[in-house]
Amino acid sequence: MASHNTIAYRRLATDPVLSHLIDRVGRPDPFDWAEREFPSSTNFEAMALHIVGQQISIAAALTIFARVTTAAGGTLTPKRILALAADDLRACGLSRAKAAYLRDLAQRQDDGTIDLEHMDDVDDTTALADLTAIHGVGLWSAQMFLIHQLERPDILPAGDIGIRRAIQNAWHLTDTPSIEDTRQRATAWTPYRTYASALLWASLRAPTTAPVSPAP
Repeated sequence: MASHNTIAYRRLATDPVLSHLIDRVGRPDPFDWAEREFPSSTNFEAMALHIVGQQISIAAALTIFARVTTAAGGTLTPKRILALAADDLRACGLSRAKAAYLRDLAQRQDDGTIDLEHMDDVDDTTALADLTAIHGVGLWSAQMFLIHQLERPDILPAGDIGIRRAIQNAWHLTDTPSIEDTRQRATAWTPYRTYASALLWASLRAPTTAPVSPAP
């Protein structure tokens, strides 16, 4: 039986521009981040890492996250986060805002407002709404959680500047497409927009060996 990766890229290859990108950069697995960068994590820990990592490098985020985990006694749980004072979290390297965001996440998980560990049956729209209700969790962070932790196959972060620049490059557009233009273009890639996102990100990292075929 063909893998989900194979089926998804076979479908995306019906778009001639994406087909060219597949030939150039291969078929990246959009779901390998968590295992590569953050193995054996709970969904709560992963969402906490997304909050810690906002607007800083992954290396810096992992360093600060390790300090928070140590301060929490070696295991990051909602109750252990709530037991830490804001100053304890700030001493780990978190800003005042991120410390408050992390505590809000812990409070919501602890009181059952959200259940990050049991979201498999929650549809994408509801999951995004629940996640963005957490203070400090924007749409992009919520979408990354759905991709990396829940492994949802049809998520396209249209606001991501990398995605939009990759589309501009691949389709030889004069300007970077707007968020709405990006969403509209991606409609044709349903139900594998997560794979298209991985392909577009990969195209930014790969050397250009030949011009991309123009869009039909």
